[in-house]
Amino acid sequence: MGARREGREQALQILYGMELNPVTVPQALRHFREGARGSEASQAFAEELVLGVAEHKAELDAAIEEKSTNWTVPRMARIDLNILRLAVFELLFRPDIPANVTINEAIEIAKKFGTEDSPAFINGILDQFAGEKAVSGQPSP
Repeated sequence: MGARREGREQALQILYGMELNPVTVPQALRHFREGARGSEASQAFAEELVLGVAEHKAELDAAIEEKSTNWTVPRMARIDLNILRLAVFELLFRPDIPANVTINEAIEIAKKFGTEDSPAFINGILDQFAGEKAVSGQPSP
């Protein structure tokens, strides 16, 4: 597994843990560092993602809900929502990561951590973001 995939999975676990046991971001990251496994690169990427999602959480949730038909953020499975938050953060705020990579990674992580329906649900929402990038002149997957 590559460092970025490992970092995304670690970030998902941190964000999901924060949903179950609300703590501050610094507390969650401190706890993560104490028990972290994996490469330094994956840990650094995980922390970047967690900090970015935390900083833009309201904006990410609004964007996700706008693209979601028949699902509000509070009704979404917590794992799916946090995978979406991570991916939408990358799509909106990390132009150095190609959109197709972000979407493929989110789908693979959904297969590992989500339900049977998670990959299709996540793909459906993220495809809408990728379509917007294509319309705006940014490269699409």
